[in-house]
Amino acid sequence: MGGRRWVVGTPSNNHGDERTAGLSVGNLEIWSEAMDIVELTYALTKTWPDAEKYGLTSQTRRAVVSIPANLAEGAGRGTRKEKSRYGRIALGSLYELDTLLQIAVRLGFANPNETVGLRGDLARLAKRLNAYIRHQEEQK
Repeated sequence: MGGRRWVVGTPSNNHGDERTAGLSVGNLEIWSEAMDIVELTYALTKTWPDAEKYGLTSQTRRAVVSIPANLAEGAGRGTRKEKSRYGRIALGSLYELDTLLQIAVRLGFANPNETVGLRGDLARLAKRLNAYIRHQEEQK
């Protein structure tokens, strides 16, 4: 992916201009996609049982927040090695989130139809994260 750029052309949804507000992490397209997934996941988990507030709901929310947070931390550290390292941590959180969504379906907290779109978004983001990690590693 030699010439591929990872810059956003437009801000994500209507959440303000993340590209110019604050730090430059908003220019990272995969970060914006991960932020969208955070919103979708929080909306989904609002319907889960109150008894899971400190259990599966909390763990699911921590996993999803970890994805863009680790991308931001890697970007903030500046080196390609660190971007790759934190990209891998973000990818691990993405896989954790997918597993937690499957658990929620098995336990009856979420209908499979409620999670299919989100899990599709996760699959697409996983591919893009893998490409981002490879790009960082190839540019040594």
